[in-house]
Amino acid sequence: MRSAGNKCYETGFLICILLVSACSLTSAKTVWLSELDLSRMTAGWGRPQPDKSVQSNPLRIAGRQFERGVGTHAHSTMYVDLAGNTQRFSAYVGVDDEVGNSTGTVRFKIYEDAKKTFDSGVMKTGQKAKKVDLNLAGVKTLLLIVTTAEDNPSYDHANWADAKFEVQGQKPKAIDSPKEEPVFLTPKPSRKPRINGAKVYGVRPGRPFLYRIPATGQRPIRFTVKNLPKGLIVDTKKGIIRGSIKDKTKRTWRTTFMAENAFGKNEMEFRIVVGDRLALTPPMGWNHWYIHYADITDKLMRQAADVMIKSGMADCGYQYVNIDDCWMNIPKYKDPKRAGPLRDSQGDILPNKYFPDMKALTDYIHSLGLKAGLYTSPGPYTCQGFAGTYNHEEQDAKQFAEWGFDFLKYDWCSYGRIAKDQSLPELQKPYRIMGQILKELDRDIVYNLCQYGMGEVWKWAEEVGGNCWRTAGDLGFELRNYHNVALRNSKHRPYAVPGAWNDPDYLLLGYIGQPNVKERPFKPCPLTPNEQYSYMSLWCLMASPLFFSGDMNRLDEFTLNVLCNAEMIEVNQDR
Repeated sequence: MRSAGNKCYETGFLICILLVSACSLTSAKTVWLSELDLSRMTAGWGRPQPDKSVQSNPLRIAGRQFERGVGTHAHSTMYVDLAGNTQRFSAYVGVDDEVGNSTGTVRFKIYEDAKKTFDSGVMKTGQKAKKVDLNLAGVKTLLLIVTTAEDNPSYDHANWADAKFEVQGQKPKAIDSPKEEPVFLTPKPSRKPRINGAKVYGVRPGRPFLYRIPATGQRPIRFTVKNLPKGLIVDTKKGIIRGSIKDKTKRTWRTTFMAENAFGKNEMEFRIVVGDRLALTPPMGWNHWYIHYADITDKLMRQAADVMIKSGMADCGYQYVNIDDCWMNIPKYKDPKRAGPLRDSQGDILPNKYFPDMKALTDYIHSLGLKAGLYTSPGPYTCQGFAGTYNHEEQDAKQFAEWGFDFLKYDWCSYGRIAKDQSLPELQKPYRIMGQILKELDRDIVYNLCQYGMGEVWKWAEEVGGNCWRTAGDLGFELRNYHNVALRNSKHRPYAVPGAWNDPDYLLLGYIGQPNVKERPFKPCPLTPNEQYSYMSLWCLMASPLFFSGDMNRLDEFTLNVLCNAEMIEVNQDR
């Protein structure tokens, strides 16, 4: 039997525990999301802003203003180490009012220790903020995500408004995403020859012919071709076929490629189709945009061509070395070497001083057995304000052919000021004009329509002469959302046929530049190794053009492992 003294002691002990617990609850402190290291939060455009929208305006959702929070842009992620000391997380989420009448569509998701505990569903411009209130007792890691809504990412300005943690003890800390070590899935090529790439190639009658037989295996390799059409010759050491087919009849030539070295030999049937269609398989190559932006030069283009050969990319089927925007002059610019008159006295377009001789550049690329691509806009100016083709379409196209270019990317850009409206005839007009001009040139030029999917371009691009066409916006703004980009692009599968391909944009792998960052520091691809394999696989499965747009001078073994899987490329190039 307990004594009265013991009972008194136990009662006092219980009261003490209750008092301590009460003190602990009242000592919980607030830590605002905006106080964390926001450099650890990604954004599909711009940079996350503390206590402001992504465009540095006051945080507003459906007319309601918030003093604290973080403004970002989908696709956005942030990992937070809670150290088990955070009791609650609360916030209001929605699209910021700064997008005006434009439609932003986003989706907020929260994961607690890899378990999803909040999903806002699709939220649109003007929609009332949704409340988040989570009990985080015992949770170690929180993941905050904003995705697009499987549509164009433009105007996806997302707010974590009034976002705060209730903490006891150590403060939460923003951390990098978990590190995933790369696993090399592509086996190294055998020393024995293997002929890769497409098994069919389209050319118009009488046009110049250039094709480098892609083949892995230990060099030297001796190449021969059976039944080669008259007018074509093959360099048996380099495997480069050049010339012009003398017989201008529209027909299919069945040839056989053979490659032999000290370790064995390999052969493959290859069809040369003389007719009206080019790009009978998706084009493959490199484009400078997502790494060099406005800083592109003749020297960098030549280096990229060299690396395409030395790295083995060309041996897997990559063949185009393409210049994007900013090779021309611009009226005024921070770099005087890029500024100057847009055209000469004859109306011919003028390259800037970083491109002293365009014909010499294409000759160099062609000497390697590769092809050269160029960029312009149907408007008076390109996206970056350099000279466009407006009112000079035929003159420029002939100039491009004389220089020796084999590919043209035609970017809508400032033509939006010229078009009378957004009607289908107006959307088609500039592309129809250039498409007809390119068909009549004495040089084959693969035609890429870059107009971001407007007017359901996949339904009519082939009709106006397009060989491939962008189905959405720039992937640089939603790279982390590549899987949704692929889902949207795959819906247009019925319109992809030999000579006409859906283009969801480039392969941003390896080291890439940062969009909308003035200093544009080069950073590794933000996707995990497995995501990069997934990305490449999806582009191959969708029969998409395969254009790498990373730093050719910083190619690492893993990036080449992703880019150069001969079997995946064979799927992409299957006739």
